[in-house]
Amino acid sequence: MALRAEPSQPTQASPTMPSDVQVTPVRGEAERMQFIRLPYPLYKNDPHWVPPLEMERRDFLDPKKNPFFEYGELELFLARRGPDVVGRIAAIRNPRHMELHGTKEGFFGLFECVNDAGVARSLLEAGASWLRQRGMDAMLGPANLSSNQDWGLLIEGFDSPPAVMMPHNPPYYAALLEACGLTKAKDLYAFELSSSAQPPEKVVRISEKIRQRDGVVVRPVDMKNLDAEVKRIRDIYNSAWEKNWGFVPFTDAEFDHLAKELKTVVRPELALMAEVQGEPVAFSLTVPDANQAIRAANGRLTTFGLPIGLVKLALASRRINRLRLIILGIKEGYRRRGLDAILYLDTLRTAKRLGYVGGEISWTLEDNHLVNRAIESMGAQRSKTYRVYQRAL
Repeated sequence: MALRAEPSQPTQASPTMPSDVQVTPVRGEAERMQFIRLPYPLYKNDPHWVPPLEMERRDFLDPKKNPFFEYGELELFLARRGPDVVGRIAAIRNPRHMELHGTKEGFFGLFECVNDAGVARSLLEAGASWLRQRGMDAMLGPANLSSNQDWGLLIEGFDSPPAVMMPHNPPYYAALLEACGLTKAKDLYAFELSSSAQPPEKVVRISEKIRQRDGVVVRPVDMKNLDAEVKRIRDIYNSAWEKNWGFVPFTDAEFDHLAKELKTVVRPELALMAEVQGEPVAFSLTVPDANQAIRAANGRLTTFGLPIGLVKLALASRRINRLRLIILGIKEGYRRRGLDAILYLDTLRTAKRLGYVGGEISWTLEDNHLVNRAIESMGAQRSKTYRVYQRAL
């Protein structure tokens, strides 16, 4: 889906692309719906896949509703073998990423494909060609649509459903990408933590000592003063992640958009601000795992005009018993002072009190040893690994 009208032209076959596969840019609403609906038949036998809501996917790809399009550029492609749609991919140009990191890296994302290396190669070459034409010299992914959304390919941990806002894919995708010359750029980790976990007494004792010594106050986000709170959270977030690999700061519009989406699922008791001497310096956000409810709707809120999916989603929402810790960030100058342990402990205590059985902490960089050790010190165990791939163009 380009932001301009162009005729739909198939990508020409090359020696590395099977001649019976045609890859064309998505044009028009009918093809966009083919793009959105492709995963449903691919995953029909996967018991852990969570069908996204079609309405949400349409909005996600709508330049009028997704603030990514205020600066980013995107092209969607479909692969066909005869009359059958057999794959899809997005090519993504993110000027903010290039400016911040001083690179000419583009991205691919929204990748779905039958188990056929020829189809995968055709899709990736279409995306690579589009990026080359725009001056890119490398391609990273999968990214949907940046590191601020879900990204990475699941390579370990296929035995459970994805947590909310985390990707999921068939096990064969890694082999497809690697057969097409993509190599590891970075791995991302997810951790599982039971609410019955007992953090080491030493961690609890030291955390409480730090809380008293430094005057640390942890409070829920003030939902009645949300605009001001969002600004504080955005400042902490951008400060906390500014030096992380692959990071691109949210624009104000993107952060406000995310806050609006999350407002419907956030429990204020699990959105925690840490202040030192009255200054907001750290923030953690843990949300109910909405995927437990979303999967009940099977992608649609209405059927034949009846709100069947909406009713199923509402009923399933009452049974959500898992959480995902999405964000834990600490401002520069306040790290290595135990604030992360304080936020983890307060979140764990609140989760127990509210009746949640456990959940996921995700994602972290594989080489962020300080954060990973802190998570493991709470009793969490690594449960899933996601890989970001790269390829020179």
